Amino acid sequence: MEFYAEDGKNLSLDNSTLVLPALSIGNVGQLAVDLLVASLKAERIGYLDDPNVVPCVGNDTYWPSPPGELALPLEVYESSPDALALVQQRSPIVKGMMVEFARNLANFAAANGKKHVVVLSSLEFGRWQSIDMSSGLQIHYLSSSKSDGTDDHCEKLGWKRLPEYNPTQRMWKHLDDLAKNAASEVEELPFEELGDEDYYASLPYAALFSCFKAKGLKVTCLLCYCSEGDNIPDAFHLADAVSKTLGLRPNSSQGNEGGSWTVPLSWKSVYGPPPDMSLF
Repeated sequence: MEFYAEDGKNLSLDNSTLVLPALSIGNVGQLAVDLLVASLKAERIGYLDDPNVVPCVGNDTYWPSPPGELALPLEVYESSPDALALVQQRSPIVKGMMVEFARNLANFAAANGKKHVVVLSSLEFGRWQSIDMSSGLQIHYLSSSKSDGTDDHCEKLGWKRLPEYNPTQRMWKHLDDLAKNAASEVEELPFEELGDEDYYASLPYAALFSCFKAKGLKVTCLLCYCSEGDNIPDAFHLADAVSKTLGLRPNSSQGNEGGSWTVPLSWKSVYGPPPDMSLF
C-alpha cells in the first residue's frame, strides 16, 4: 500500500486517531464517514493505492461547488482541530484479499503515528438474536482494550459489546494467526466446514480489527444492525456514535438530519428524485 500526498500536503503525526469504514450491508460505514468528512470540513490530503482494492473513479463528492477533482477508491482526509484522520473507501476489496488489505492498512496506520483506530460497519438485521428496540436504534461495539472485547468508555455511553465475539472461537483465532503471520504459514480452514458461528468473524470489520490489534493499536469497532434500503438514518446514527465516542462536537451533534450534520452533495442523487405526487 502506497500513500500519495496532494501537492503541498502531508500526513500529520499529531492526528493520532483514524476513522474508516468496513464495507458491509447498506454501506452504512461509508455513509457515516461521508457525514464526518463533510461536517468536520476535513481536508483531503492524499490517496492510498493498494492492489487489493477494485479501481474506480468518480466526481467530487462533498462540496456544493465541485472544483472538478476526481474521487478515487481510497482517500485520506484530516481534521487537525479534532486530531483526526479519516479514510474513505469507495470500492470493494478483491475477492479473497480482505486480510491482506487489512494487514497493509494496519502497517500504514502504525507507520504514520496512529494510536486509536475506529472502524465503522453494519451487520445484517436478520442475524440479530436479542432484539431490543425499547431505546431505539442500538450501537454494538468491539474493542481491543480488554481480551474479552469490552471497553469501559463504550459501556458508559450505553453501547453493547458484540455478544458473538469469542476470541477462543476457531474463526477469530484463525484471523489472529493470519494477522500475525504470513498467509503461507497459517493452515486454511476448510470452507465446507464453516458454519453460522463463523459468520461474524468472516466480515471485513473482523479482519481490520484483528490486523490493527496485531500491530499494537487500540481498535474500536462501532456496529449497527440494518437492512438494505434507505440507510441514511443508520448513517446518522453511526456518525453520532462516533461523535460521542471521540468527543467530537458533543454539544451539537444530534444524530439526525435536523441537527448539525452537513449532508454531502453526492447524497442528493443516492436514491433518485422524489416520486411525482400527482400520481397519488
